[in-house]
Amino acid sequence: MGDPFHRSLLRTPRGRFRVSLPPGGEFLLGTPEPLSRPGAAVFFVQREKRQRWSLGSLEFTVTPGSGLAPRWVDALQRSIQLHGVTRPRKLLVFVNPGGGRCRAGEIYRDRVAGLFALAGIQTEVIETQRPHEARELILQRDLGDLDGLVCVGGDGTFNELMHALISRTQRKAGIPEDNPTAPLLPPRLRIGIIPAGSTDCICFATVGTNDPVTSALHIIIGDSQPLDVCSVHHHERLLRYAVSLVGYGFYGDVVSDSERHRWMGPMRYDFSGFKAVLCNRSYEGTVEFLTVGGTEANPRDQTRCRAGCLVCSESSHQLLGDSKEKLPQQEGTGAAASEWQREQGRFLAINLTCMSSACPKSPDGLSPSAHLADGTADLILVRECSALGFLRHLSRHMDHRDQFDLPFVSVHRVRALRFTPKQLEDSEEGEQPGHRGWKGLLGGLCCGEQPLSSWSCDGETLPHADISVR
Repeated sequence: MGDPFHRSLLRTPRGRFRVSLPPGGEFLLGTPEPLSRPGAAVFFVQREKRQRWSLGSLEFTVTPGSGLAPRWVDALQRSIQLHGVTRPRKLLVFVNPGGGRCRAGEIYRDRVAGLFALAGIQTEVIETQRPHEARELILQRDLGDLDGLVCVGGDGTFNELMHALISRTQRKAGIPEDNPTAPLLPPRLRIGIIPAGSTDCICFATVGTNDPVTSALHIIIGDSQPLDVCSVHHHERLLRYAVSLVGYGFYGDVVSDSERHRWMGPMRYDFSGFKAVLCNRSYEGTVEFLTVGGTEANPRDQTRCRAGCLVCSESSHQLLGDSKEKLPQQEGTGAAASEWQREQGRFLAINLTCMSSACPKSPDGLSPSAHLADGTADLILVRECSALGFLRHLSRHMDHRDQFDLPFVSVHRVRALRFTPKQLEDSEEGEQPGHRGWKGLLGGLCCGEQPLSSWSCDGETLPHADISVR
């Protein structure tokens, strides 16, 4: 074609324009409806306000018989093949019909499926009918011809796919998952998220908005964002993996109590949160954590993890570069005792977050300066205080004030965590937190002595209170 073809004068319905092929090739090509005149339609990503993307289109008309339209289409397709090497061609899509407001199937069918078809992506869609169905399929079937997985649902659906993909990768490499010091290998396949859940925290923290069309367009053009993953163990047994929040105390109580009110939909979290604030329950125990040194050690430095983040880029480059080098993400927790810090006392909340954990209700998240892929997590300790003081801490998550600027709150950037409740410090084996029965408006949260809380791991309740995380 030559260079002149990459900058040509075309006649369009709105006049004559000089059009150039973009160097990044961020175009969507498909088969549009028949045009009234000879020509072609080009679909592209159009950036809107507040991190949203939409589908833009241009219609090009040419002189009949000139043969210019197919030449342009061919050139654009070759440009995409050259510059869009990370774009998926075949995806396995899991739709969770029971997630959030039970609209996942409708969201995918009406807003996403057409975009994938327009981009020429071959999809196999599975609507799950029972818990752990997606996990079983991922562990059992051949995934060699796929470019990625897509979950249409909430954080729980993403977590199920992530668990299965990590387990498959670890087993294939012969690495025991129950070993707390074993390295986690990055899976070959990527996971795309179409938000259709209750909070969609992971999607909001990575994409910047909970819009299905925006997420679909990110998937189509091959955008990729690595994430830090924490493994949570009880003694020598893996409990779960986590990418957003591992919380004890307030958030653990909220998630545990909300399971009784699933009929309320997403409102159950507000209801259980209101009850937990009124109860103002604190829990006694010992928190041990391995802190991070160097310039990246300050979780209150006011930086924000955005696209092209240098901190995350350097960490990802290390991970994908020399695999023989011992990386921070792959270090075990068996460090010297002098490197560990310890805090004892009564805590209203113990929160470990691998990302900002931002969501529409808390645009800056639990820890605004946390990074998505730097090999660290932010540990937030909220010591025993009055209900009014804790409410002040929570309210600052919604109005951009510093939620850490309170005398009973501390935050640390860490690589590992251990927690032992006071009741289990002298015991070799942990026990499952006691069942909380329904007793009036506040339920079991405030009734009677409750020495143990529950850990919430990305929205799922863990069966043990004494855990280690890395």
